Amino acid sequence: MRIEGKTALVTGGTAGIGEQLALQLAAKGAKVIVTGRSEERLASMRERGFEAIHADLSNPAGVDALVAALDERDFDILVNNAGQGVDHDFREAAPDMGDTDDCIHANLNAPIRLTTALVPQMAGLERATIVNVTSGLAIAPRAGSPVYCATKSGLRSYTQAIRAQLNDMGIHVIEALPPVVDTQMTAGRGGHKMSAEDCAAAIVHAIEKDRDEANIGMVKILKRVHSISPALARNIMLRF
Repeated sequence: MRIEGKTALVTGGTAGIGEQLALQLAAKGAKVIVTGRSEERLASMRERGFEAIHADLSNPAGVDALVAALDERDFDILVNNAGQGVDHDFREAAPDMGDTDDCIHANLNAPIRLTTALVPQMAGLERATIVNVTSGLAIAPRAGSPVYCATKSGLRSYTQAIRAQLNDMGIHVIEALPPVVDTQMTAGRGGHKMSAEDCAAAIVHAIEKDRDEANIGMVKILKRVHSISPALARNIMLRF
């Protein structure tokens, strides 16, 4: 896809990977609308020339409000990037089901609902692209993040299925699988982290090249291990 002249919606586009995606898509000539929850960050994006819409995607009402705010506008590119983590480790404390439900909705239900709302307009365009940002943890889970991993695995399956459905409608569906990226969500975690800028660049490249998947950074290695031995990949990541 040639990005210049396209209109893109990036959820969670005020920080981390989403902010970098917005900046890089705009630099290539796209008109970019972003969503977020922090009024301060939304204001910062507006100061840089972006249309920025407040949206809490952790519940159905928040998604419905965003769809209403978009007012049936056409988008050539939809990036379902917004997501959140949740503490759900029985070894540490009893999980909070309210937080768990919010995570499931933000990471899985919201992309499904938003995609469902926008596909009718996107299908009428010459060429459109949907990018669902999952994670390397969609391939093999980490023991300490079972709910987050489950949502990303679910979104991976959804992405693969709708890719087959939407191809004949002129909508290409890409799955982006980042490794551990240096964002607010991973603050406090040690180890090597990819920069949000480099991760976003890999996703933008996948959009331009019409790739089905963007296996980014260390996820490329995980994908190779998984292709040889899913059990080995799983055992490695459960200890991660």
